Amino acid sequence: MDEIIQNSTPKFYTTNEIAEMLRMNVQVIARKLQAGELPGYKIGKDWRIKDSDLNEWLEKHSNKSAMEPGQKIIERFMRDGKFQALPVQRKKRAYILEHILGQFEVNRVYPEKEVNEIITGFHDDYCRVRCEFVDEKMMYRKDGNYRRNASYRFTR
Repeated sequence: MDEIIQNSTPKFYTTNEIAEMLRMNVQVIARKLQAGELPGYKIGKDWRIKDSDLNEWLEKHSNKSAMEPGQKIIERFMRDGKFQALPVQRKKRAYILEHILGQFEVNRVYPEKEVNEIITGFHDDYCRVRCEFVDEKMMYRKDGNYRRNASYRFTR
């Protein structure tokens, strides 16, 4: 039973230990702790950082986020799950359109009403988004029905 308690006890690091592990200056680590960027506990004059908090912070600040540039644009324009506006810049607008397009199945035929309902979940101007889908060859329109273009390549 003592082993279980010991294994579940979190490990804490000092600023010096983290600076050494990450090969960073101790003052940089201390500033991140003081600013609240890196979660920690101040005990006396020094800080203690829980290993799980350190791992979470490292994952959040890893270069994985640089792999998906469109995600930043989506987050910038989305409020409460909806896009308030479509960017003027074509490349930025494409990321948002592709995000919405991802809700449609390939090779399935959608009536216009259903397309409007799906788009409205993301942006109020469903007419504009629908037209953009057709103009950008993301979807095809025929007799009031829409089909996602299976050969469209996402910019991501």
